[in-house]
Amino acid sequence: MPSQPDSSVAGAPFTNPPKLHLPASSPLTRPAQPRKNAHVLVACGSFSPVTYLHLRMFEMAVDYTRQNTDFEVVGGYMSPVSDQYKKPGLLSARHRVNMCMLGVNEQTFGWLMVDPWEAFQDYQRTAVVLDHFDYEINTVLGGVHTESGEHRDVRIMLLAGSDLISTMSEPGVWSEADLDHILGKYGTFIIERAGSDMDQWTEALARWRHNIFFVPQLIQNDVSSTKVRLFLRRGLSIRYLLPASVVTYIEEHGLYKDDGVQAQVLLSGADKDAGAGSGKGKEVAAGRSTSPAAV
Repeated sequence: MPSQPDSSVAGAPFTNPPKLHLPASSPLTRPAQPRKNAHVLVACGSFSPVTYLHLRMFEMAVDYTRQNTDFEVVGGYMSPVSDQYKKPGLLSARHRVNMCMLGVNEQTFGWLMVDPWEAFQDYQRTAVVLDHFDYEINTVLGGVHTESGEHRDVRIMLLAGSDLISTMSEPGVWSEADLDHILGKYGTFIIERAGSDMDQWTEALARWRHNIFFVPQLIQNDVSSTKVRLFLRRGLSIRYLLPASVVTYIEEHGLYKDDGVQAQVLLSGADKDAGAGSGKGKEVAAGRSTSPAAV
């Protein structure tokens, strides 16, 4: 079994933390088309709170793979970030994991799940989180099996919004080692946002272009966790912006009544927690990828 990675050393090997397992109640579905490559989507983000757009991201990616690739999505996981992320408006991991599970379970589709591992760790880089899924799914769970009994390894891919690819294209924000590991070994599906300059960003990441898939939003949705928190602080309704069970949970626990975020900043358009930008800025906020030495 691989050893615990030393995230403080530049160029440290990317391995999986030992003795950590995905929820036993979260089996992957079998590939309906055995000749297609099996994929699992992983979205890392605050999810504070989870919104319908967070859930829609997975459905949009599945539609894209069906129509444009030889992939088949056999499972999806939401991976809430650790409390060590220390971002304004970030509730405790316990609340965020609970809300994600409520949102996922309310839909009852079965293939979309929540993995609480990252949420209850010290800060973990995105590259290490993806390694965790790769190890647990392919080594511990044995990947997936077709109806004929054939063993198939699963490819793990990051699912995120356009803001993530924007930060990845900025020099010095992410370490080169992390970029190569995330985009080179795994790859990513990026949910596009209207007005985003995808060409400019992909030019800066040209060496990994074959592993970056842009998913268009055919119906534009700009719901974000930040805006939901603002509505709550102002006493406005958030119903039909997020799953009903999550709304009830927030009301019952009196959450987000004052998260310290300035309303005028949120209303100016400088939304730093966009719903389709799940996971963006994660490495930067924790101060782990501003230079190769911080890896």
